[in-house]
Amino acid sequence: MSEQITSIFGGRRGRFINPTLALAFFIGLAGTVTVFSLATNDEGASSVILGLVLLAIAGIGVSFALAAGLLQFPGQVSRNDLAKLICDASTDGLLLTSPNGKILYANEAYLSLAGVRRLADCRPVERLFSGSSEIAEAVYRLAQAARTCRAAVEDVRLSPPLAPGDEAGWYKIKVRPLALASKRQAGQACLWSVADVTRGRERQEHVFQELRDAIDFLDHAPAGFFSCRWNGDVPYMNATLAGWLGHDQAESASGGLKLTDFVVRGAGALTAMAPAKDGAACTEEFDVELKRRDGQTFPAHVLHSVVYGEDGVPGPSRTLVLNRTLAKDAAADPGTAGASMRFTQAFDATPMAIAILDKNGRITRSNAAFARLMPESLKQNGGAARSIFASILDRDHAALESAIGAAFQSAPDIPPVDVGLTGDGDRSARLFISAVEEHHGTGATVYALDTTEQRTLQNNFAQSQKMQAIGQLAGGVAHDFNNVLTAIIGYSDLLLANHRPTDPSFQDINQIKQNANRAASLVRQLLAFSRRQTLLPQVLQLGDVLSDLQMLMRRLVGEKIDLELRHGRDLWLVEADVNQFEHVLVNLIVNARDAMPQGGKIILHTRNVTAAECASYNEPSLADADYVAIEVEDFGHGIPPDVRDKIFEPFFTTKEVGKGTGLGLAMVYGIVKQTGGYVFCSSTVGKGTVFTILLPRYIPNETQASRSLEQAALPSPDLTGHGTILLVEDEEAVRAFGARALASRGYTVLQAASGIEALQIVEENGGKIDLVVSDVVMPEMDGPTMFGELRKRGVKAKVIFVSGYAEDAFAKNLPEGEDFSFLPKPFSLKQLIEAVKGKQ
Repeated sequence: MSEQITSIFGGRRGRFINPTLALAFFIGLAGTVTVFSLATNDEGASSVILGLVLLAIAGIGVSFALAAGLLQFPGQVSRNDLAKLICDASTDGLLLTSPNGKILYANEAYLSLAGVRRLADCRPVERLFSGSSEIAEAVYRLAQAARTCRAAVEDVRLSPPLAPGDEAGWYKIKVRPLALASKRQAGQACLWSVADVTRGRERQEHVFQELRDAIDFLDHAPAGFFSCRWNGDVPYMNATLAGWLGHDQAESASGGLKLTDFVVRGAGALTAMAPAKDGAACTEEFDVELKRRDGQTFPAHVLHSVVYGEDGVPGPSRTLVLNRTLAKDAAADPGTAGASMRFTQAFDATPMAIAILDKNGRITRSNAAFARLMPESLKQNGGAARSIFASILDRDHAALESAIGAAFQSAPDIPPVDVGLTGDGDRSARLFISAVEEHHGTGATVYALDTTEQRTLQNNFAQSQKMQAIGQLAGGVAHDFNNVLTAIIGYSDLLLANHRPTDPSFQDINQIKQNANRAASLVRQLLAFSRRQTLLPQVLQLGDVLSDLQMLMRRLVGEKIDLELRHGRDLWLVEADVNQFEHVLVNLIVNARDAMPQGGKIILHTRNVTAAECASYNEPSLADADYVAIEVEDFGHGIPPDVRDKIFEPFFTTKEVGKGTGLGLAMVYGIVKQTGGYVFCSSTVGKGTVFTILLPRYIPNETQASRSLEQAALPSPDLTGHGTILLVEDEEAVRAFGARALASRGYTVLQAASGIEALQIVEENGGKIDLVVSDVVMPEMDGPTMFGELRKRGVKAKVIFVSGYAEDAFAKNLPEGEDFSFLPKPFSLKQLIEAVKGKQ
């Protein structure tokens, strides 16, 4: 292999033969041998033997010439010449050594570095580079790498250099192993390369020196300079600013300083700049107050520039700091400079957003609060001036333009302008505009207050008032309808009692009663919304209620919709009217079904909600307490935001005419509120809706008296009776029906149209009253007040109150500890007789 390497890299050069001629020569020899072999005489045989001997001698000679390299094929010679040409033309010195350290090849560049002309005079790298200890260590590491067949690189500085002319030279020395495949010489050769990198090093040192000079100029400039990240970290501060502040410059270089460590007033302005477009720079000027390490402060003026990346993320700032205490005007007139500084500090540090405008609405100056409130106004689009109108909704541009024009005309008492702000969410602000004299003429100063939260509270309060007013209206309408329906149902019962089922009029009367009952159910929905319906609360385990209701809900949703129940573990107890609660769930399930006409999935989920979790709902009206949550989730078309604010209003519906009364969600709202709970709706258009009901946790109280849930007495086979009943009802039709029904059952009935008239009747009869059946809401004197007056007069008769409102609406007005019964309107003839019979 060593011979091959020598021939490749400039050893003896063998002659080559043409393979075609060699083949023709051997074919000719073979033919000659064949001819002689056909000869039969002895002389011919001797000639054949002689030819074979000559042929063997020729073959041995050719083989020896090929093995020694005296003869070569032209392809191999061409490859050897190309490899030698590449190596000889290299500008780096190349040296090939055998495993035992013998030099096998050196190109012209290496010979030139070594200062010799012949390979025999060439020195290896270890001897070529000798000098200081640093060079010796580097060369030793390279030699060790060569012995262990490893690649290695070292940069060495040699003084004087190998080539004369410079004081010192830099060289990059590399070594790497080359495998030897020769059987006679196994192991790895080493290829050394030596490159003169003196000129490159000089250029690097020159650039480095220029960089050091630039840093030195920056560090010792007569102005301060620092850089801060968006989170307030300060990665760099020049020596001038560090000296002003009394900080060690190395402290900032290690990331040990925060912006708030030395900026007393104005740090928020530096980090609250409005973001610029991707890749653009945003520059602002601020007057701030800086704090020295000893706690003393001094005013400064800063030019703060932030460059934003293509992804919109802000990079480190470039902030120039001018010490106002060193300014000439401060030395000349310290009082004026101090007053000016205090004004600028107040301007930038005030929490009120302030901006100074020209007559076209362009912003000439603003503070940090303005940047936070209206960031869109501080963006520069293609070099255009910043305008306050960029942050104002188009609908409010005209009002703002008028106010700015009035300010430039020095109009007094310019009224404030309420505007909507661009950006995410429904944001608003109130702008106070006044004229101001600037050095370049008249300007307009805008003082802006963020009214987003205030407007939200106003809207919520207005919505609450509207819902309350609608509830009062609905309750009043329902009360009057209940009186009418009570009379219709009562007289229908009287007519049915006097007609047989075979009578042709019986079916007509029965139809009237059924429609009256249907109207009564609509009235109950109105009362549910107004939270004045009659509830029969009981302690419930919602898991059991939902399990009992599961089959009904599956029938309601149909086959195209999958209803999934996810019960929470260890659900707390709640107190609610089970029938009304079932109406709430059925209504929400039906609405979820209608939101997915093509089919889908409804998830009914129950879980406990602790008081600490209430804040996650982000509902201001939700009180912190323990609740049981029921969530009805669908994946339908969703509810738009403008519709979501109205869904709980009565008679509001998005369904077609004739397919909805608009009372379903109003009833849900009323029942949940009357139970003491909350109902919320969250929806995303195109993704689905979630209705969340929160019912307060029921905690049994030992002192709480047990209460019967049966408000009406069990029916008695004998509904007749005797005694004197005082019937107090302001609605004449209801009073006439009640008196007729009770008189037909054997009772003596005294009628009164108001509470005052009832007291007069009691006095006329000497207090001989067995039972009082009274309406609650009446003119002049209501039922509870009349009940108190009867007790004062010594009348101990039992009382049945009749009302279309819930019992809770008037029970608090009764004397404490009194026993009474309640009969909700509208009621039938049978219900009235059973209630009276139960009090005897």
